Amino acid sequence: MTASRNSPATLTTAAKADRITPPKTPVATPALSAGLLIAILLVAANLRAALTGVGTLLPAIEHDTGLTASGGGVLSTLPLFVFAVTSPFVGRTSHRVGTTRLLVAALAVLAAGTVIRSLPSLACLFAGTVILSVAIAVGNVLLPTVIRTHVPGPRVHTVSALYVTAMGVVAALSSGISVPLAEALPGTWHSALAWGVVVAVAALAVWLPRLRGSRPDGVRSQGTHARTPWRSWLAWQVSFFMGLQSLAFYTAVAWLPSILSQQGMTTTAAGWMLFYYQLVALVTSMLLPLITRGRHDQRFAAAAGSAIVAAGFALLLLFPALALAACTLLGLGAGACLVLALTFQSQRATGPSETTALAGMAQSIGYLVAAAGPLLLGVLHDTTGSWTGALLLLTALSLVMAAAGYGAGRDRHVRARPDRETD
Repeated sequence: MTASRNSPATLTTAAKADRITPPKTPVATPALSAGLLIAILLVAANLRAALTGVGTLLPAIEHDTGLTASGGGVLSTLPLFVFAVTSPFVGRTSHRVGTTRLLVAALAVLAAGTVIRSLPSLACLFAGTVILSVAIAVGNVLLPTVIRTHVPGPRVHTVSALYVTAMGVVAALSSGISVPLAEALPGTWHSALAWGVVVAVAALAVWLPRLRGSRPDGVRSQGTHARTPWRSWLAWQVSFFMGLQSLAFYTAVAWLPSILSQQGMTTTAAGWMLFYYQLVALVTSMLLPLITRGRHDQRFAAAAGSAIVAAGFALLLLFPALALAACTLLGLGAGACLVLALTFQSQRATGPSETTALAGMAQSIGYLVAAAGPLLLGVLHDTTGSWTGALLLLTALSLVMAAAGYGAGRDRHVRARPDRETD
């Protein structure tokens, strides 16, 4: 429920736009083809593959290059800051050149950035990371728009879950094979960093034929595009939900093994527990569409998923011996919240242009929060010498996420204002 409903006399234009109003001119979507689904999943496979293997290779990178631990932390966090900076500009660029054209360009840049990053130079390592991160940010924002444009409404939630699953599977694969590749290939960690170019080229090959007949989005929208809906409370709820679930996930990936090790678990067992957490999240992301099929109002699903995450962090704090149960809860909640966060970016918009605007806002805020989370919680641990404060904070933030998810899950639309081009 928006705050404006409690004070009708002061209802703002932006808040009125968030009331439950269907699009005036619904966008016709053709039946979902197998070719399009494969194309979507190949893009999804590229959204984490180039990033997740870096953590496992970081010790070797630091040893060979002389990079300090702080420099390694910057290398790991840099993509998230690039996502936050890049995302707001994707909508206007897409309007000018077209969604398909921009996506193809991003895949080409991703392939180039992956190669540059693998070159034997510390400058290339960081420059390539920035380049490929810009490309991934474009894909992150545009994929909900592609789904909103081409996927029939009843299947949006299912396709979103499938692309989250593809993204997670390839990310986990990248984490698992990076070290073996570094040991087996002549270029060691340089070659291991470059393997993701295979996935990027495969996606590029599938999307290149789709350039035929593609046009700038502005041609289809009579020269207008949707502004970023900064004044919409519903858009902010979607953005906060995206940000807080990202913070919970990236914090778990960064610090869960350290937390478990400090609680008495061996390093090897803690590593497997992190794998188990991600596995549970993947299974949940696949099963969620079956549970919520046909439901446009997803308030309780989002709030429940967030509450499960909060319960997982609280259990980890209060009963360390129940780490397996805690990681199960964390995985269940994380898988559900990620699917919902990405789905809201399509379902809460009234059309493709609005989807791009909402996704740009949600991911800019979301990845900025995600980048700051692990860093701040690490500082909190260093200051206190314990993970107690960090786990308490994560539990509280997960409850805030439940409130944001309850608002974002309402069956309403963000009505972004059109902004006419003045070329």
